[in-house]
Amino acid sequence: MKALQFSVSIPKYLALKVLGSVNRRLYYLGPLATVRCVDIPEPDLPSPRWVKIRSLSCGFCASDLNLIFLRDSPSASPFTSFPCVLGHEVCGEIAETGSEVKGLKSGDIVTIAPHLNCTTREIEPECAACRSGRLGNCENFAKGILSPGMFVGICRDTGGGFGQYFVAHESQVFRLPDGIPYEAGAVIEPLSIALQAVLDNRPRTADDVLVIGGGVIGSLIIKSIRALDIDCKITVAEPSPFAADHARRVGADHIIVDGDLLKHATRITGATRYKPMLGMDILMGGFTRVFDVVGNSKTINLAMRSMAAEGVLSIVGIGHDVKLDLTPAWLKLQTIRGVFAYGHTMVNGERKHVFDMAIDMVLEGKVQVDDMVTHKFALDDHAKMIETNLAKGRNRAIKTVVTYA
Repeated sequence: MKALQFSVSIPKYLALKVLGSVNRRLYYLGPLATVRCVDIPEPDLPSPRWVKIRSLSCGFCASDLNLIFLRDSPSASPFTSFPCVLGHEVCGEIAETGSEVKGLKSGDIVTIAPHLNCTTREIEPECAACRSGRLGNCENFAKGILSPGMFVGICRDTGGGFGQYFVAHESQVFRLPDGIPYEAGAVIEPLSIALQAVLDNRPRTADDVLVIGGGVIGSLIIKSIRALDIDCKITVAEPSPFAADHARRVGADHIIVDGDLLKHATRITGATRYKPMLGMDILMGGFTRVFDVVGNSKTINLAMRSMAAEGVLSIVGIGHDVKLDLTPAWLKLQTIRGVFAYGHTMVNGERKHVFDMAIDMVLEGKVQVDDMVTHKFALDDHAKMIETNLAKGRNRAIKTVVTYA
């Protein structure tokens, strides 16, 4: 089968860190490229409880881009295995079922929750995170019947959505109802990320909410808040005029495009701004709920300085080597939450997977996701897809996907 395969070695890593700073196309073109289109065998079913899925559509995630350009922290390397086929935002058709699979059949159109937790790895007893329902935060990503890998797309045994076929455990698979297009099916996974972040840091009507970053996840956070019928005030800080306009259309009340977050925060929230002897200004008062979808040193420090006492900051963006001044955290009793993946949550007294909630919201029209798919590519055009994502504002791109005829 044809697949977009990722692989890296220490010599390649070191060479790209030097040469790639001069010509970033070396990361995805030429002999040093971390990704290339290859012909490889279809993945085998790891056990009788797995299914094989034919890819129909797969979204290109910012985490895919970071992996290709070797921007991820090495701290995550124990939980990956190479070579791997990228792609975890998927919609596909079941092509084969294991002998012990129940409730699924060939021909079903599905999406998957890609994380490879205790159940998929056939580990008993389950770890504490899996028992609590946070399956995407499993403690055993490098154990069990599979090679290391936090999710489908960075595990060499499973394949991924940027291959014509991949495999998934029955517990990962969610059938898509009629009426959800294939491309929309591939956006269920990022919608679930955003929805879980909102459920974990759920705003109230009186809250002043700040979203730093108005791209795919930032827009889906706005859509999730509105789909939950929370009539709070939402401010989005986003430098790209194109992305900022989209954020306004999907429910943001205020847009900050000039980068002066502290100035606008005083106007929007009524906070008071103070200037220290040295360093960045700090606000007393400010936003009560913050979702930082960028997650670098600058944005996290700004978030903390613009956040009110007892505010909650959810760090959605995955940065590394972040340097923080923790003064706002102790001065204003702030809570900082990590955000990664999704799992089960309680809804009206019922335990429900966030993927089921996301699918219901799309089906009921509470969240529109097909409007976010702006560009479609064939797998052979992966270089063009990467370049489109490197200049989203210029290309007027939101979500890009690979589609299969």
